[in-house]
Amino acid sequence: MGTIKQSVATFGVNRALKYLSKDPEKNIPKVMEMVDQFCPDDLFVAQRYAFRHAIETKNNWYQLLLHGVRDIDPGVRDNFFSSFLVNANLIGWPEQERNREKYGCNIPWAILLDPTNACNVHSTGCWAAEYGNRLDLTGDDIESIIRQGEALGCYFYIYTGGEPLVRKHDLMDICAAHPEATFMSFTNGTLIDEAFCQDMLRVKNFVPVLSVEGSAETTDARRGTGTYARVTHAMELLREHRLIFGISACVTRENESTIASEAYFQQMIDWGALFCWFFMFMPVGVDAAPELVPTPEQREHQIRFVREMRSKMPLFTMDFWGDSEYVGGCIAGGRRYLHINAAGDVDPCVFAHYSNANIHTSTLLEALQSPLFMAYHDNQPFNDNLMRPCPIIDNPPKLAEMVKASGAHSTDLQAPEDAGDLCAKCAPISLAWKPVSEGLWDSFQRASAEARAKRDAELAGKAAADDVDEVEDRTAASA
Repeated sequence: MGTIKQSVATFGVNRALKYLSKDPEKNIPKVMEMVDQFCPDDLFVAQRYAFRHAIETKNNWYQLLLHGVRDIDPGVRDNFFSSFLVNANLIGWPEQERNREKYGCNIPWAILLDPTNACNVHSTGCWAAEYGNRLDLTGDDIESIIRQGEALGCYFYIYTGGEPLVRKHDLMDICAAHPEATFMSFTNGTLIDEAFCQDMLRVKNFVPVLSVEGSAETTDARRGTGTYARVTHAMELLREHRLIFGISACVTRENESTIASEAYFQQMIDWGALFCWFFMFMPVGVDAAPELVPTPEQREHQIRFVREMRSKMPLFTMDFWGDSEYVGGCIAGGRRYLHINAAGDVDPCVFAHYSNANIHTSTLLEALQSPLFMAYHDNQPFNDNLMRPCPIIDNPPKLAEMVKASGAHSTDLQAPEDAGDLCAKCAPISLAWKPVSEGLWDSFQRASAEARAKRDAELAGKAAADDVDEVEDRTAASA
């Protein structure tokens, strides 16, 4: 990150943050103008339009923005703006695009990695190894991954596991060594305490994502008795220390009605969460239970409900499957992210435990150019219907075909699962979802076309008004 453009962007953000600190409500529109000034016209057009609309209408997104500006520790907030919004997006995204062209392969926006496969709880359907039966990435391994990732334009690192906070002291050291990057961690929350909150305030670039499956009953049913009480206590600590945090919800057949409810969304807001990631249960692993996968009707309801709540609730939500139309389908295989397990195997997806490459014998770029990753690159999107994005649960033959053609091997750390067996297990799920997804996709395409037309008309009107203002200014100046 050494170009003049990058330096100017950083300067602009620092200036914007000073405005925000003085008077958020008055200066948020000025900050948006600065973003437009430093951001290329063709970058994040829809997102910037949405933010401008939120500011003009003072809707639920505006309330979320105000919450983030007012209620988060200033040092944490400012670092998030610089490391995530600027480095990972305004600077990192164009660099990733250039490297995709240069190397002819996918380049990730985010890298998921497992610092350890150890965990202190036992969750139904989770493939994490038994606590104490540990396999870890060393500190040097993680440092190498980050250095190689940054060289490709990646400044966003997400810890999975296992329970990453089993190694929370090591992770804080890594955060301190890389203030230019944002580090996020999925966690059961049970290891967050006062001392760790102080550590997060010190490093400023660590964001925990706590796993909560709806109510106390549904969370404890999957993660063990008492887990819900411990994780809600962790959220109290995070809120008291004015730290950024989010929630991860694994949607199953048993908890979908609880998670897809207005009461649950309000509860997440009351806890102090800024965002929530929704993941559908995946029957990955030899002993996984396909009957926990949501029914087609539940999956459709979840997708529609999340979108409805986006127009009401001050909570940023991401649906790993349901939002695939916004990202052009599957984002795995390095297209937007990849996964590195605790043994160093580079998997295309956190749910696809197959690989040709390991960081101990390959560079990150070599892994991205490996046969399995290139198969993802050459076949994405896996379906023109973007409500069927996944090569595992939506288009199950695809994964088995790619694994076989590439000669990839299973990287499951407990019991290797043949890709053909996994896909066979998912075939009836895919078949049931297909007709529901087609109706959903048709309705979303119509809605998206209408939204684009409205946005384009408003942007054209704004551009015309700006041109008129410029002419009037020039006329006045020459008079």
